[in-house]
Amino acid sequence: MHLKRWITGLVALPFLVFIIYKGGVIFATVVSIVSLLSLWEYFRIVLGTEEKMLIGIPLLAFITGPLIIWTVYVKAFDLTLGLLAMNLIVSGLVSVTQFKSSPRVIETIKSQVQGIVYVPLFLSFLVLIRNGTEGMLWIALLLCLIFAGDISAYYFGSYLGRRKLAPAVSPGKTIEGAIGGLAANLAVGSLFKALFLPGMPWVAGIIFFLIVGIMGQAGDLFESALKRASNIKDSGGLLPGHGGFLDRIDALLFAAPVVYLFKGYVFQA
Repeated sequence: MHLKRWITGLVALPFLVFIIYKGGVIFATVVSIVSLLSLWEYFRIVLGTEEKMLIGIPLLAFITGPLIIWTVYVKAFDLTLGLLAMNLIVSGLVSVTQFKSSPRVIETIKSQVQGIVYVPLFLSFLVLIRNGTEGMLWIALLLCLIFAGDISAYYFGSYLGRRKLAPAVSPGKTIEGAIGGLAANLAVGSLFKALFLPGMPWVAGIIFFLIVGIMGQAGDLFESALKRASNIKDSGGLLPGHGGFLDRIDALLFAAPVVYLFKGYVFQA
């Protein structure tokens, strides 16, 4: 498992560096593809069967999701809000035709609307960050924080973990692992700040690194809760040693909006 994780990560690293460096259409396209793959895995978790993903309300998400990312890319934020509204309206209209034969269609709508916010809308913050001032640096910082926290939490928890963090949600995660992850967030964030963002205030930076780390762990636990509720171990198997795409980006989804808000309204970068 450890070897597969490292091989997958090392193989993906040059590609990741390339798309971050290029930005623009290439970056938005990759984010859109990741959004579609992650949505597929999300619906596999919450709905259970692939047949349910290709009809009606879930199918609408595979259309709405990429459109949300591209409206954010072109800064048509009024259209982004319109898509979110129309997604619910259309889903509601479709549910009227299905309610008699399947009263649980309302639960499907809840899952679909949650999925639209959870995956494509949260991923769209990556596009906003990359397209902003020093966007390449901030995306790199975000990924460094998430990867450092994830790897450190995994190994600290594996070798030093004794006390369970949230056993009802994820029995394998420990308090020691969480602390190790946050320590890595501080160390990596501080090094990145010193090398590339010297203008960032130290106190605000330390708070920022910790909050991003906490949000990353919260995102990981949220996806674990989704899987636990459906009795699923991994969201998919596309990434050897890592599970699925949603397993790989769960921390990133919760952290990206936080980074965007700090960047724009605290650091004003």
